[in-house]
Amino acid sequence: MPAKPRLGQNFLVDAQAAQRIAAALGDLSTRTVVEIGPGRGAITAALAATAKHLIAVELDRELAAALRGRFAAEPVTVIEQDVLQFDFAGTAERAGERLRVAGNLPYYITSPILMKLAESHAALDLAVLMVQREVAERITAAPGSRDYGLLSVTVQMYGAVESLFPLPPSAFAPRPKVESTVFRWRFAPRFAELGVDEAGFLRFLRRVFAQKRKTLANNLRAAGVAAAEAATALADAGIDAQARAEAVSAEGLAALWRQLQ
Repeated sequence: MPAKPRLGQNFLVDAQAAQRIAAALGDLSTRTVVEIGPGRGAITAALAATAKHLIAVELDRELAAALRGRFAAEPVTVIEQDVLQFDFAGTAERAGERLRVAGNLPYYITSPILMKLAESHAALDLAVLMVQREVAERITAAPGSRDYGLLSVTVQMYGAVESLFPLPPSAFAPRPKVESTVFRWRFAPRFAELGVDEAGFLRFLRRVFAQKRKTLANNLRAAGVAAAEAATALADAGIDAQARAEAVSAEGLAALWRQLQ
């Protein structure tokens, strides 16, 4: 079945990589797993062999039908749906446990899927996801590094992330023009730990990272915070007056948010 470029389809053909992704999810013998975008079923086959129940969420009607036929004898439920509309909370409630997630995320919709998972964090245990290498580098970046930014802090506020292994274009068909990376995300939100309101802190992050070349103080002023107030809050949070957001940890940003409240 040919790939459909409009759906960002680059199918994994590396069987060893599929096995490594399944193994990275841990013991699945008693677990319900959701696979995002199973495509032709490379990762699906590895998960079906080990999971108690696998729910494969596939947008493409033809691929969904093919998957139902191929895995009819396996503990696999194929749902033809946009994953952005998928009910993780209801699925977890029916399963009686937090879900584990795997997926080869289409490049063009990676960020919305990550935010969907973040919003569904209460229903999720951990995820092993394949994304474009540059996106993985941003997700896992540490403060002060070139790749650290809004995506890094936002994802990491919902739990620890770690890069697992790279995949070259030859691992896919058709071959993409970019390299990919598999990373693991363990869901354990930090908002309560850091003493911040989830919605308010996320809005704050968008403001302080609005223009990366500007200092935190300048981004705060652009967001309507008076210069004197911004200077006092930065000092009380122990942050250099000329610091940019990309140089400050989640803990530091949380301290600044608390001061501004």
